[in-house]
Amino acid sequence: MNDVIIRIEGLKKQYRLGTIGGGTLSADLQSWWARKRGKEDPNVKIGANTSRYGDVFNALDGIDLEIKKGEAVGIIGTNGAGKSTLLKLISRVTAPSEGRILMDGTVASMLEVGTGFHAELTGRENIYMNGAILGMTKEEIDSKIDDIIDFSECRQFIDTPVKRYSSGMYVKLAFSVAAHLDADIMIMDEVLAVGDISFQKKCLDKMRNLASDSKRTVLYVSHNMDTIRRLCDRCIVLSKGKLIYDGDVEEAINIYSNNVLELTSVNKYGLSREDDDINKDVMMDSLEVINCENNTIYYGTEFKFRLKWHVNNIPSNIRMRFIITDESGNPVATANSGDFLKLNGEGIFCVNTSALAPGKYCVEIILLELIGVGIQKRLDCVKKAVSFRIIQKNGDFNGFEWNRWWGKVVLDDISIT
Repeated sequence: MNDVIIRIEGLKKQYRLGTIGGGTLSADLQSWWARKRGKEDPNVKIGANTSRYGDVFNALDGIDLEIKKGEAVGIIGTNGAGKSTLLKLISRVTAPSEGRILMDGTVASMLEVGTGFHAELTGRENIYMNGAILGMTKEEIDSKIDDIIDFSECRQFIDTPVKRYSSGMYVKLAFSVAAHLDADIMIMDEVLAVGDISFQKKCLDKMRNLASDSKRTVLYVSHNMDTIRRLCDRCIVLSKGKLIYDGDVEEAINIYSNNVLELTSVNKYGLSREDDDINKDVMMDSLEVINCENNTIYYGTEFKFRLKWHVNNIPSNIRMRFIITDESGNPVATANSGDFLKLNGEGIFCVNTSALAPGKYCVEIILLELIGVGIQKRLDCVKKAVSFRIIQKNGDFNGFEWNRWWGKVVLDDISIT
């Protein structure tokens, strides 16, 4: 396989929808005979949908992929795209329906929090058990156990049964064992989302060092695009069981974000509120972007929108907060308004976006009542109210094409004296 450590050819994984068995042989025979005669299944609960019996769901549908030794590969996609299924097949947790996976090395994987741990055993005992499951000998574990414990930051609780550990402590200990295993391939499935920020940073640095210094191959699934950027030098995008992109990390994230964040021009807010965000004194009804086609504006142009609302009990000193986030959900800019209820239920608002770089953005709108200095009462909030795209014209940025790595905010040109 030369420098290719994983080769995937025509990989498919199918699951049958509906109930597979009735629990007993006699029940299965009854169900089979009823279907054979076109009768109702006597073992199906009342109200259950039997029309989908025998349908097949393709979790993965013909994946071809090659991964080289020492690569850090990110795998992204929406929920149900097939990411975890792919990792389970590579980890030999389950077998493919069609196709094959060729690997030239050992595998260490963390697919779920606490995989391979026994709740009644202590952290130290679980290190030995989990290490043995992952292929380490007792001598190897003995030589590395102090490093494993120190990296996990759990020394104080290492002789305590892990059933008393928090989910974050589970992750710390499990990752520490996997990171110190001399495996050729390390597989991580979103597990770091449970740990604290400082430990996530330490884990990402550890995986990056393993890939660059030890030439280990890392496969990493995450919905956090910032960690994908930091760790991976290659990224694949899965959609509905198919591989739709394989290559540059930024381009992959852009493709994924375009699939997830659809541009919207009108939003009926009652469909997207959370219960805690409803005060009912003042409620927004609809929003419409009015100064751009297909929610696209040129760099330096104001974002103009019409907002409608209704009032049940008129508070005083009502303000609007307009929060702009990037495609990963990170806030990049905020604007506030003055008291606007005098507009009587409808108004046109303009937000200066001239400092924002070209890219795709989403908007969260909050209505607040100012009660005193620094004291606010939330009246209404709509997350992901509307999205828009900023594009550049020829000649912007002194002829440069804006690069996503440069950030989200555009500063003034550099002065020359």
